[in-house]
Amino acid sequence: MKPAKQLNLFDFTLIMVSLVIGMGIFRTPVNVAASVSSPFIFYSAWIAGGLIAICGALTYAEIGSRMPATGGYYKVFAYAYHPSLAFGINCVILVSNAASLGAVAIVGGEYITGVLLPQSQQAGWILNPAHASELQTMRLSIAITAILVFYFVNLLGLKMSVRAQNVLTVIKIAMVGMLISPLFFATHPHSEVIASVSGHSPALREYLKSFGVGLVAVNFTYGGYQQTINFGEEVQNSKKTIPRGIFLGMAIIILLYFLINYAYVKVIGFDQLKTSTNIAAIMASKVFGVMAERILSVLLFFSVLGYVNVMLLSNPRVMAAMGENRILPAAFNRRHTRTGALVTSLTVFTAICIMIVFWAKKFDTILSFTIFLDCFGMAFSAGSIFKIRKNTSELDGSGIFMMKWYPVLPLIFIASYTFVGISIALDYRNNHYAALIGMAVLSVFILIYFLTKRLLIRPNPK
Repeated sequence: MKPAKQLNLFDFTLIMVSLVIGMGIFRTPVNVAASVSSPFIFYSAWIAGGLIAICGALTYAEIGSRMPATGGYYKVFAYAYHPSLAFGINCVILVSNAASLGAVAIVGGEYITGVLLPQSQQAGWILNPAHASELQTMRLSIAITAILVFYFVNLLGLKMSVRAQNVLTVIKIAMVGMLISPLFFATHPHSEVIASVSGHSPALREYLKSFGVGLVAVNFTYGGYQQTINFGEEVQNSKKTIPRGIFLGMAIIILLYFLINYAYVKVIGFDQLKTSTNIAAIMASKVFGVMAERILSVLLFFSVLGYVNVMLLSNPRVMAAMGENRILPAAFNRRHTRTGALVTSLTVFTAICIMIVFWAKKFDTILSFTIFLDCFGMAFSAGSIFKIRKNTSELDGSGIFMMKWYPVLPLIFIASYTFVGISIALDYRNNHYAALIGMAVLSVFILIYFLTKRLLIRPNPK
């Protein structure tokens, strides 16, 4: 069954924004500030991350324009390299995304539990074992309920899922705007905005090292836009809408990210930012005062719901592409005759997410190696543009998007993620041998691919 083209420019742009703006921007600025030596390096890392993201967005915009396909992130690997690499990388990403969804759903449960059960915020209340058990059960129940609600929303079809996503994304953008608002009435900034690099500054080598460490967290806060190509066949006038949506979405994201990081430094102060545990709450207190915690908890819960829904929107489409290529059973690519929902893919991915909810903390540790594999995947998926552009040269001049300054822009993007990946690999002690573990897991999935293919082509005995 051919998917209907239901996504217009507005829908696609908000999906793009929601894939990128998750919970990271409310947490990673603390990690970046702690990693760098001055506000100048702090801002430089965020600006560089934005420029790298633009290079990546332009690259994926052309890939999506030339190869509009459901589950495009799987298909570009299969087309440009080999299905085994496509299967290995995407299996790791699927499990990683399921773990991330489960962990974020639990965080959402924690936010809203504080509102529904105010006494749980009291230090002495949770020390009671019965209360602690009740609290944990409530958080898990809320997390699982949130996943199931959006599972059923997605079963109703793409249009219903996108309508829900649009509302949740607008709420998320409004929340970021609310956290920026203290800029306009904060009267006592704690620190300077930009520090000079002259005078008694650290050596250039220390600046570069500091910048590189900060850029790791920044790059992953900007990540997610590559998954927009999973919706290729379901986008109206995809050859033009996909690049336009990616451009508009990235412009919104870069503007919001720079403003909110400027607000963090201006209102909280750079030195205080390094050790602040809840920067969103600090900013919200400037707007809502004593009611800040409750209001922010509700808004962050809606942000969590947006992340849950967009993950349930995107990931089953990768599984559908694997089903289409017979790497997974064909049922994974089947759509409901009335709603067009990918019932099997959606159900299996949802089941994985719910199982992971019970082991979310353990998975968060185990899957730390996926940061390295994300670098690997981003560099290789962007590199597919060279083969795709060469093999689809007949589309040149037909109205598809073609980036300027090719091949410089994709090379910059690939070099930046290669740099981050090498940094992670070299810092093996702090990253718990993430590169080695990542490559081992990838190798296992590739081996599974070849074993599965061999079993599938083995003739039946007579």
